[in-house]
Amino acid sequence: MQGKLVMVTGATNGIGKAAALALAKMGASVVVVGRSAERTAAAVKEIQAAAGHQNVEAITGDLSLMSGVRAVAAKFLERHDRLDVLLNNAGGVFNERQVTSEGLEMTFALNHMSYFLMTHLLLGALRKSAAETGEARVISVSSGAHMVVRKFDISDAQSERRYSSFGAYGKSKLMNVLFAYELAKRVSGTGITSNALHPGTVQTGFGSGSSGIFTMMFSLMRPFMLTPEKGAQTSIYLASSPEVKGVTAAYFDKSRAVRSSGESYNEQHQRDLWALSERIAEVSTPVRA
Repeated sequence: MQGKLVMVTGATNGIGKAAALALAKMGASVVVVGRSAERTAAAVKEIQAAAGHQNVEAITGDLSLMSGVRAVAAKFLERHDRLDVLLNNAGGVFNERQVTSEGLEMTFALNHMSYFLMTHLLLGALRKSAAETGEARVISVSSGAHMVVRKFDISDAQSERRYSSFGAYGKSKLMNVLFAYELAKRVSGTGITSNALHPGTVQTGFGSGSSGIFTMMFSLMRPFMLTPEKGAQTSIYLASSPEVKGVTAAYFDKSRAVRSSGESYNEQHQRDLWALSERIAEVSTPVRA
């Protein structure tokens, strides 16, 4: 990873931090994105010390807000004109339905729209790296929870008709896979690859701000969960391994390509989600190949 530039969102704890640390140890320059300036700065210092170099930097922003995503992307582009790896990792689960100040349901906003908009805003930097080195990688951290969605309904993408924390979370994780597959088509031939992954059930602070059945389930499973370091292995593999150069539109578990849910392969769902995301973000992304 020497000479590679990597951005990791949600990198102040859990698998995001573990991935950022591992990639920095491999020699990559890493941009750590977090919401808290204090925690992000602390993560940068820790990663710099462990990696033995100073090529680790912080950008802070609230990725549940599109304005926050835009601010993070703008700050990145002030400093850099290329990007080798974008690891979309930030996410959350919320016991009760919450609406952001921009009017979006929180799970949808943070878990899906931040991936979509961040990638859109950094496509130019990804294209530059791909043109110079022959590749750039977009990695979207999804979850096996996406398989709970038996029938995806784009008209209720923001869970207005019926809300449950696990249902909204599973829906958002399906959106991560739908997004990854549609992105792969839209950047075909550019050298940019797009893949999604299941990290496993990981023992982190994920969902610590929530309560209810979903959080209770996580608490009961905690003794059997993976460490963040083990949970980050597939993200690290997709970011760094030469084995996946050119591999795109795939879903990985335990560093192996596996089948995602049947709904995730529905191309109409992929197109519909992309169109909805464009309308919400008020952007126009590359035409479909």
